[in-house]
Amino acid sequence: MVAFPPPDYRCELPGLTVHYTQAGTGQPLLLIHGSLCDYRYWRWQLPVLGEQYRVIAPSLRGYWPQAYTHADPLFSISRHARDMEAFIATLGEPVHVLGHSRGAQVALDLALRAPELVRSLTLADPGFRLAGEPETPLFHSEMAARLSRGETSEALAGFVDQANGAGTWRQMTSWFKTMVADNGATLLSQAQETHAPVDLEQLRQLPYPLLLLGGAQSPQRYVSRLDALEAAVPSAVRKTIPLAAHGMNLANPKAFNQTVAAFLAEAG
Repeated sequence: MVAFPPPDYRCELPGLTVHYTQAGTGQPLLLIHGSLCDYRYWRWQLPVLGEQYRVIAPSLRGYWPQAYTHADPLFSISRHARDMEAFIATLGEPVHVLGHSRGAQVALDLALRAPELVRSLTLADPGFRLAGEPETPLFHSEMAARLSRGETSEALAGFVDQANGAGTWRQMTSWFKTMVADNGATLLSQAQETHAPVDLEQLRQLPYPLLLLGGAQSPQRYVSRLDALEAAVPSAVRKTIPLAAHGMNLANPKAFNQTVAAFLAEAG
């Protein structure tokens, strides 16, 4: 088992220190977290997937252990993708990439930006807007406003419940709530970032295997993304994690890990 919190490693890049943790040996598998999370989010993936792969889980710029406390106007999907591109370049070989929620758009942006660095791509419950869809208000803005008013507990609970389903926050373990609280102020930056749409035509040109993952109980907005991606890329593998909503890797880690491992074995 990997200790918790897992060991902290550092990679020095120009203008950025990437904090990450890792486990195992073999082909590298990069795990990219979503909103209000950091590398601790992959607690149940590190030891299991690390039996076959070198699992590397970074914290994105602005997240714990160097979490922003104020809004950063440069906070964006594209900036995080560029950071991960530079980080992978230090590893010396292409990686399997798995992104969850907002991290799925970071993963996709990375994969489109630098396909030579990617062996395979897994998108778990992506929530991005698709090209041609109107831009609609996101619940991030409402929760950021609550944070600004000092309603921290309400903002964090509201965000988690909106992403997973009503009552989720009350059921979460103390370590998860601590992680979310450590990253709470990142919502101030996220609420201001530009949400560029994803062009499905670009996905049809992906030169590597694609896995689409969803939770059986995930909100419809994530299901609709996966439906559109599956229709656009017929060669993609689509899997649903039972007994789980948006936080599928925590709610049913056994099924999540087995599904990812089976896909990676096929991807080669």
